[in-house]
Amino acid sequence: MMKINKWIALAGIACSIGALSNCRTESKEWKLVWEENFNQPDSFDRSVWSKIPRGTSDWNRHMSDYDSCYAMRDGNLILRGIVNQSLPQDTAPVLTGGVYSKGKRLFSHGRIEIKARLHGARGAWPAFWLLPENGKWPNGGEIDIMERLNNDTIAYQTVHSYYTHVLGFKENPKQGGIGTINRDHYNVYAVELYPDSLSFYINEKHTFTYPRIKTKEKGQFPFNQSYYLLLDMQLGGSWVGKVYPEDLPVEMEIDWVRFYQK
Repeated sequence: MMKINKWIALAGIACSIGALSNCRTESKEWKLVWEENFNQPDSFDRSVWSKIPRGTSDWNRHMSDYDSCYAMRDGNLILRGIVNQSLPQDTAPVLTGGVYSKGKRLFSHGRIEIKARLHGARGAWPAFWLLPENGKWPNGGEIDIMERLNNDTIAYQTVHSYYTHVLGFKENPKQGGIGTINRDHYNVYAVELYPDSLSFYINEKHTFTYPRIKTKEKGQFPFNQSYYLLLDMQLGGSWVGKVYPEDLPVEMEIDWVRFYQK
């Protein structure tokens, strides 16, 4: 029994100091400190979320506040990508819905989980991700909790920074990972934010860890700051490719968002 207890103690130490490992015993230490269940019948909570405005990048160039891109249904936030047939004053051929917590709800060290069902279409690019409240891209860092293309059975989880994007260091350490999803059902996407690493999961399975390393290069680990969360349905772009209007509308259903801390 003494040898067994000693082994358990050593395993616990390994989990606490080894962010690069796939130890999940530490998950028992997490305490739920905030959650969003999207139980409002008519609209999402405006004290937490705002509609994402349109921009000029691939990901936000079709963003719209048009009501048809948003819905609340059965305790889910529905975000849609649709063909623009009703807004002649808007020249965008397709419209997308997205919300973020910018200026309202911030996240730092802890574990973020998002449960969602993603419906597929050619050119669909749904995403859950974090951007810094203070700091320009890419210097402030970007944490992609989930990106999915078309109707794939995998999702991507990635980090971006000055170190990865400008200096081009994508393998030292590895910049991202992928995990299998069930495209017909809900999946849970998670990231754990530590002072010295970011660890990613899909359905509790570890996909990869991005550590802070010793380097003379600039901006390798800018992730010790506060971030806001983006949930958005995106369409088209250089990565996902062409949008096929006959595949639209396309939805994603977000059941809940949870934030844990030690």
